[in-house]
Amino acid sequence: MKRSQTVSGLLLVVLLAAGSVAPGCRKSQGPPPAPPAPVIPISHPVQRTITDFVEYTGRTDAVNSLGVRARVTGYITQLPFKEGAEVKKGDLLYEIDPRPYKAQLDQAEGQLALAKSQLKLAQVTYDRYAAIKGAVSAQELDQYKAQVDQAAAQVEATRASLEVYKLNLEFTKVIAGIDGQVSRRYYTLGNLVNQDQTLLTTIVSVDPIQAYFDMDERTITQIRMAINDGRIKPKDSAAIPVLMGIEGDEGFPRRGTIDFVNNVVNPSTGTIAVRGEFPNPKPEHGRRLLSPGMFVRIRLPIGDPHNALLVVDRALGTDQGLKYAYVVDAEHKVQYRRVKVGALQDDGLRVIEDGLKPDDWVVVGGLQQLRPKSVADTEQVAMPTPGAPTSQAEAEGSVPQPGAKPAGAPTAGPPAKPAQPGTPPTQPGSPPPPPGSAPSAKSAQTGATTK
Repeated sequence: MKRSQTVSGLLLVVLLAAGSVAPGCRKSQGPPPAPPAPVIPISHPVQRTITDFVEYTGRTDAVNSLGVRARVTGYITQLPFKEGAEVKKGDLLYEIDPRPYKAQLDQAEGQLALAKSQLKLAQVTYDRYAAIKGAVSAQELDQYKAQVDQAAAQVEATRASLEVYKLNLEFTKVIAGIDGQVSRRYYTLGNLVNQDQTLLTTIVSVDPIQAYFDMDERTITQIRMAINDGRIKPKDSAAIPVLMGIEGDEGFPRRGTIDFVNNVVNPSTGTIAVRGEFPNPKPEHGRRLLSPGMFVRIRLPIGDPHNALLVVDRALGTDQGLKYAYVVDAEHKVQYRRVKVGALQDDGLRVIEDGLKPDDWVVVGGLQQLRPKSVADTEQVAMPTPGAPTSQAEAEGSVPQPGAKPAGAPTAGPPAKPAQPGTPPTQPGSPPPPPGSAPSAKSAQTGATTK
C-alpha cells in the first residue's frame, strides 16, 4: 500500500516537471508566409495602318419587285411556271381562257371590213357625182362628201376597237415583266380572276441586291465636318465602298457601293436612310446567298487609311462612363491615363485615338489588382488578342511568379529581379525593377504597394 502511494507521487512529480519545461522548449510560430506577388503583364501599343469605319445593321431588298396581276377577267387554264424558280422577262406564268377574247377580236375584224366597204362605197358615190357637173346640187354633193368622211371615221374607230381586242387577247397570257425569282401560285387552275385586281404571284430581282440601313445623325455630322476640314476627300457617291456580312460570315466579306442617301433626316429617330448595292451571283452548281428581307451587318469605311495605336480591349477600364488605361513608367509606378477610344477591329484590338504614346508600357491584364501610383512587378508580353493567353503561365492556368519568363514576350524580356538590393540590372527600353529589396508583406499579398 505504501509502495503504490510512492509510485503515484513520483508520476505526479514527473508530469508537473514536463508541463513546466514544455512551454520553454517550444518554438514560437508566426503567421504563415504570404504568397508571392503576381506578375502584371505589360505591352507596347500596336501600331498599324487602319481605316476608320462605322457599323450598322440593315435589311436587304430587291432592286426590282413586281406584283403580277391579271389584266383581263376570266378563268385560269394554264400555270406553266415552277414555284420559287428563277424566271426571265417574257416567260409565261399564267394563261386565262382566251376564247371569249378571240371571239371579240374576230368580231372586231369583221366590223373593220364592213366599215372599209362602206367607206369605199361612199367614196365611189361622191367621186361619180363630183365628176358630172350639174348632175346634183351643191348641197347634195356636200352630203356625199360628208358620208365619205363619216365612213372613214368609222373605219378608224373600228380599227381602234380591234387593237383593244388584240391587247385583251394578249393579256390572257400573263408573262414575267422582269428577270428574277417568282413566288408561289396564289391561284390555281379553274379560278376566276378579275381584271387589274387579282394578284397572281410576285417576282423579285435577285442580282444585284440592295441593303438599306439607317445612319445616325452624329456620324453624319462627323463625316461632313471631316470633309469640310479636308480630312476626308469627297468622292462620287457611286464610288463609296461599303462592306456587308450575313449570318455565318466572319467579318464583312461582301463588298458593294453606296448608291443612295436620302435627302432628309427622320426627326423621330435622328437617322438618315442609306442604301448600298451588292452583287449576288449564282454559282454554277449552287444557289444565290442573298435574298430580300435578310438581316445583315454593314460596315462603312470613313476617310483614308492612317496610322493608329491599338490595345486589347481588356486593357481598358471604365470610370464613370470614361475609358482609362494603366501605364507603367520607368520607376515601375502605375499611372492612370484617360484615353479616347475608337472602333474595335476584327482581331479584337481597340483603336486609341488619344491618351497613349507608342513607347508607353500598357497594362494588359490584372487591372483589378492595381491602384494609381502603386509599384508593380511586371513582365513584358506581346500585345494579346482576345482568347489568347498573355503568357505561358496563364495558358497553364497558374499565376506567373516574379522573375518568371513569359511566353510570347519581346526578345529583351522583362527586367530580372536584383540579386542584391540597390543593384538592379536593366534592359534597354524596359522599366527598371522597383527600388529596394524583396517586397513587403503588403505588396506580396496585393501585388502592389500604395505610396
